[in-house]
Amino acid sequence: MRISYNWLKQFIKLDLPSEETAALLTDLGLEVEVVEKYESVKGGLQGVVVGEVKTCIQHPDADRLKVTTVDIGFGEIVQIVCGAPNVAVGQKVPVATIGTTLYDKEGNEFQIKKSKIRGQESHGMICAEDELGIGESHDGILVLDSSLQPGMLFSKVMNIENDEVFEIGLTPNRADAMSHWGVARDMKAGLVQRNLNPELITPSVTTFRVDKRTLKIDVEVKDIKLAPRYCGLTISGIEVKPSPNWLQNRLKAIGLTPKNNIVDATNYVLHELGQPLHAFDASKINGKILVKTVAGGTKFKTLDDVERILHEEDLMICDEKGPLCIAGVFGGKESGVTEKTSQIFLESAYFNPVSIRKTAKRHGLSTDASFRFERGIDPTITEYALKRAAILIKEIAGGEITSDIIDIYQKKIEDHTVVLNFNKVNKIIGQEIPKETIKKILVSLDIKVNSVSDAGLGLTIPAYRVDVQREIDVIEDILRVYGYNNIQFSKKLNATVSNSTRTEDYKVQNIIAAQLNSLGFHEMMANSLTTPDYINLSQNLKEEFNVLMLNPLSTDLSAMRQSLLFSGLEAVSYNINRRNTDLKLFEFGKTYHKMPSGYEENKRFSMFISGNRQPETWTSNGQNPSDFFLFKGYIQSVLNRLSFNKTQTLPVINDVFNEGIALAIGNDILVELGTVKKSILKHFDIKQDVFYADFNWNLILKLISNKIKFQEIPKYPEVKRDLSLLLDEQVTFEKLYTVARSTEKNLLKEISLFDVYKGKNLPEGKKSYALSFSIQDATKTLTEEQIDKVMTKLQHNFEKEFGAILR
Repeated sequence: MRISYNWLKQFIKLDLPSEETAALLTDLGLEVEVVEKYESVKGGLQGVVVGEVKTCIQHPDADRLKVTTVDIGFGEIVQIVCGAPNVAVGQKVPVATIGTTLYDKEGNEFQIKKSKIRGQESHGMICAEDELGIGESHDGILVLDSSLQPGMLFSKVMNIENDEVFEIGLTPNRADAMSHWGVARDMKAGLVQRNLNPELITPSVTTFRVDKRTLKIDVEVKDIKLAPRYCGLTISGIEVKPSPNWLQNRLKAIGLTPKNNIVDATNYVLHELGQPLHAFDASKINGKILVKTVAGGTKFKTLDDVERILHEEDLMICDEKGPLCIAGVFGGKESGVTEKTSQIFLESAYFNPVSIRKTAKRHGLSTDASFRFERGIDPTITEYALKRAAILIKEIAGGEITSDIIDIYQKKIEDHTVVLNFNKVNKIIGQEIPKETIKKILVSLDIKVNSVSDAGLGLTIPAYRVDVQREIDVIEDILRVYGYNNIQFSKKLNATVSNSTRTEDYKVQNIIAAQLNSLGFHEMMANSLTTPDYINLSQNLKEEFNVLMLNPLSTDLSAMRQSLLFSGLEAVSYNINRRNTDLKLFEFGKTYHKMPSGYEENKRFSMFISGNRQPETWTSNGQNPSDFFLFKGYIQSVLNRLSFNKTQTLPVINDVFNEGIALAIGNDILVELGTVKKSILKHFDIKQDVFYADFNWNLILKLISNKIKFQEIPKYPEVKRDLSLLLDEQVTFEKLYTVARSTEKNLLKEISLFDVYKGKNLPEGKKSYALSFSIQDATKTLTEEQIDKVMTKLQHNFEKEFGAILR
């Protein structure tokens, strides 16, 4: 936000250098990022003075040049060669003295130097309008008023505006400071704290009066919630033309381009008081003004000549024929002010901030008006700003006020109350501030003290302070005005040692992250906001479980993610598209669900690998793709680091996997891992295999023991046996696992799938599974007969249930 120092001084009398003012504003929380100089004419016409032509003779060696002598003040007369046809004795003219820098239309500088022109010395230049940057004419030199004195600075004659502009990095909560008046109000509070008490000057509206009552336009507000207050009046007999220089300079200083006197007046009041206004061509209004929403899909052309499709929740300013303006956001093409406009309807309103923000986002618009409305403006100055703008328009465009002010304000927005506790103030700030100082600061901020006690204060907060709703907000205001730099710091450092266990979440995350980094993995952080359409890629994700945003930035970021898979695949796709195809990624994140019992947040941990195991080097051609067993090894190393050494392999039930398994402790599944389905990869335009693991991080943290447990090494050996089976394609590992468990419940400790093959040399409709079985007796060493008996039973049941053939 840009604030003109000259403009600011209209509200508060200051003689501080701009550097001190910038420091004070920054201390008050209005951080000044840069201070820029502004000149209404580049260079400020420095070095240009009023001169009087004393003599003027023909140049002896040039028909089109004349040799003049010019009095430039203080008894100094200089010779200047001039080519203008209209130069004459006795004229008062602008003279650029030697050393003066002037600028052409493109902003290129040129310096006036002593020179010889056709043998005659020239000590300066008599200037035309365009050479000075104050006009377009180059027909001849600029002839000034004869009453001017030689030597007078030309910048004073032309009322050149020299200003300094503060670029303030305004935080979104400080809606009260979105104007010069608001900044001046804060400045006064800061100066009062420094024992200065400058007068705060309020623009007067005492001259406002209705001249005639000949053009009344009725207003009907259909939805008071969307437009709590709406004011308007008519002005007739105006002349639309360029604004006076003083007004143009004010707007140019803060980066606005002047349009015409009517539009400029509304922009001026907006940046002066923080109240947006809009002027309609009254002759284009049919019947009365209607403040309402319209049917979704209605087409409307805005001032930028863009046809927009309206949403059913967009608040519109309409007449009896249709929309005229997107309320609080952007005006309409058909009802705007033009050079032919002679009468206007001037609007000043307070619109619902949430409604304006949603409308502006929907249409991709960000205007000075919407910037203020969506943050919350002062509802108490709506009428006052309207009067201020009407007086200004009469002053610069003529005309008469031809209607009473219409002010529809059915439900007044009230000031709110807060109770402030002195002890809480001192505790939060860390230093005792005198009670009288606190009261002085609050009064300087327009916060009314209703009651005083030894314990605290009862306060009334003005409605325009939308950022001050709680006691802590009041304390923040006290601190920023008192001055952060005035808070004393103790030389004593107090510290407490927290009782942090070795299984704290962040500690465990750091351990696993360090391990994976050493294995070549990179940690990623994905956005928790995603598209709700991802639920269509998995039947495990339900639409009714989506946590949707009330005011999304876009449809692609309108829901909280239910799974870490899809945001991870976005990262994989992004890298592959940029020729980074060999990937090892992991993420600690959360998933979000709207369950019937309420909202749930679950901590998850995901891992991805894709591409080759190692990059191509001189010792290898790089054609060594990652596979499931490599990935399972990474997963197992993570679980081992977490002390889950004895996990069980279970069939996976997640439909995002083409082939996969789950690793569990008892009935608790720690992680599901496998190859992501081709159909899902196709959605992300990924053509290479991606292996994905989804850890239940909440469960892992719960199961991790904070105590170190010791267990006796088994006395009796574990035996592993493998079976390679030819099966029908529809037989899943889950079915094999279930039959195996039911066949031998005591001795069979673990069942795992370590190879899957489909392809040539197998009958059609068949596949090969290689299963590994761990067999152990805790009380004795198993004999070969016992082992063979178990394996025979397993083989028999597989043959019986699935028609399996031993390969």
